[in-house]
Order: sequence, then C-alpha cells, then structure tokens
Amino acid sequence: MALTQALTIGIDIGGTKVAAGVVDPEGNILDRLRRDTPTKDPKETEDAIAEIVHDLESRHDVIAVGIGAAGFVDGTRSSVLFAPHLAWRHEPLRDAVERRLGLPVVVENDANAAAWSEWRFGGGQGESHLVCVTLGTGIGGAILNDGALQRGKFGIAGEFGHMQVVPGGHRCECGNRGCWEQYASGNALTREARELALSGSPVAHNLMRAADGDPRNINGPMVTELAKDGDPVAVELLEDVGRWLGIGLANLAAALDPGTFVIGGGVSDAGELLLAPAREAFKRTLTGRGFRPEARIVRAVLGPEAGMVGAADLAREEATWLRRVRVKTTAVTAKTAAARGRSTRTERAARKSTGRRTGMRAATQEADLHPADANADNEA
Repeated sequence: MALTQALTIGIDIGGTKVAAGVVDPEGNILDRLRRDTPTKDPKETEDAIAEIVHDLESRHDVIAVGIGAAGFVDGTRSSVLFAPHLAWRHEPLRDAVERRLGLPVVVENDANAAAWSEWRFGGGQGESHLVCVTLGTGIGGAILNDGALQRGKFGIAGEFGHMQVVPGGHRCECGNRGCWEQYASGNALTREARELALSGSPVAHNLMRAADGDPRNINGPMVTELAKDGDPVAVELLEDVGRWLGIGLANLAAALDPGTFVIGGGVSDAGELLLAPAREAFKRTLTGRGFRPEARIVRAVLGPEAGMVGAADLAREEATWLRRVRVKTTAVTAKTAAARGRSTRTERAARKSTGRRTGMRAATQEADLHPADANADNEA
C-alpha cells in the first residue's frame, strides 16, 4: 500500500481533553478514543498519549502519529515552547513520544491542524488565502496561503487569541491583560454567564435552573443550548461574544486580507447565533469598509474533530515526505557507491596498464642500447 493511502493517528490535546482517532486519507475517522488531559505533569500527558496510541495501534495498522497541541510549537515542530492551559514549557514532545511509540511523530499547533483539515476536507476547500479561528477554552488561529501553513519565523504565528484588544482588561492565562480570548471564547462566555447569575439578577433564572442553583455549574455548552431554546439572556451573551469575534476578525483582515475566515471550536456550535452578530461587527469595524471586498465568515464543517483529522493528515504528509527523502537518499548513495566502485576499478586498471607499459619501455630501452654502451655500463 502506498503511504499516501495509509492510516495515521491524529491526537488533539486541549485544555480539558485528549482526543485521538485513526484517520484515513479522505479524512474519515475509523476509530476514536478520549481521555481527560493531565494538566499538571508533562510526563502524565505523554503517558496518556502513549496509552491511547497503543490501544488504537492494536486494532489498526498505522504509519505515523500527528499531535495537535494547544500551545506555541517551535519552528522544527518538535517542542512545545509554551501552553497557557497546560504544563508544557520548552517540552521536547516529539522526541519523547517517538521514543515511547517507535513511530514517526509530528507535533503541530492545534489550530494549525484544524485549519489544515478545513482546507483539505471542510469549509476552506478551494480558498487560496484562508484564516481559521478556533473558539474553545481560548482562541487559536492559523493562516494558510496557497496550501501552505504560515508558521512564522519561530513557528508560533496565528496566536490571535493573545492580541490585546482591551488595554488593562481581564487577566489572561498568558500573563497579559485584555487578550482577545478573554472576550470571544468559551471561557469568556462562561465567565459572563456566571457573573450574571452571581449578581442575583432575575433575568438569569433559566441559567440558575439549568445549573441546579449553583453558578459554578454554568458552562459554555449550557449557555449555547439555552440560546438555541430561545432564552433571551443566553442569546444576548452569545451576541456579545459574537461582536467581540467580529471586531477581532476585522483587525485580522486589516493585517492579513484573507478571502475566507473559517470559525471552528466548541463555541461555533452556536452557529448563526454567534456568526450573525460577528458578521455585523466585522462590517462595522472593517478598515476601508464600503470600498474593499469583504472576506466570507463561515462556520467550520468538521467541528471539534478538525484538529484530530488535521494532525493525522499532516503526519501522513510528513511520513510520505520522509519516505521519498529516504528513497532518494538511498538511490543517490547507491549511485555514488557505484560511481566510486567504477572509479576504483578504473584506477586499478590504469595502474596495472601503466605498470605493463612501464615494463615494456624499460625492456625496450635495454634492447636499444648499443652493445658498446652496454659493455661500458658493465665495465663501470
């Protein structure tokens, strides 16, 4: 079987879960597993990855593993430099996992992996200039131009969630204040809903009922479901997040000028409840509005499994490339060895021939000597 048709494992590591699946070349998930993310100890995270891969590998013949990691991945795609929601700090994840698994491993930023899958199989197909924004625990992002992920000089391009949009605003896990993800993410939606419930406002009665009277039980999916059911407060909370989303997208359009924004992550489950206010805010905030083309803003097609599918597909690409390099290197090495062999044989034949010619010249010279000269030499 050609490597391009082989199965690979994709692993999506977020702030709360480790999701893994066996993926075929068409982006179909054939098998999947899920574990909670060990957020305090990198070694425990490696254990969880190895456990999942060995489980899936026991049922499927796979050639490589792709890991989509929520954090800053270096330019060599081997180490996680920093993860705001995990314990990784300059963590050599690729080498550590490869030693455990004995398989080629690719480490990619989770948003890059999600964007790749949407470009290959989802809402970004056919787009030459694509920006993907994932709204989950935080905000991730990725840029694709002409089918190539733009990772930046140090590998960490696309960290849109940590653009500061409100100076002195809410504290972010990254250490700064006012980051975009503090206003347009799942965490932001949850925080605002809990604060409203804690204030004792009567308009939050549906939130409190859904949370069994405890505001700590409120989360993003709960708010989304209430909004889908028509609860006006939940709808308003999602609209607020959507407006912040649109403002941030307008800033990105000023810098990157993409043709399409694909919005993924768990918060995108709200669909038009989120995207409609985002488009309105985008149009109102866009630089040069009314005098320039506007990028499309669409929902991701692959949903929460986009990162898993993308990581697996990138691992397949890497394994195929490595195989080609090895084959080419082997062919070059063989050719070089053959050339050296021919050169050695030629040199040996030349030395042998030279030796014969030298002996012939010596014999000829002796035969041509005048007898008197020969006798003179002998007498001497």
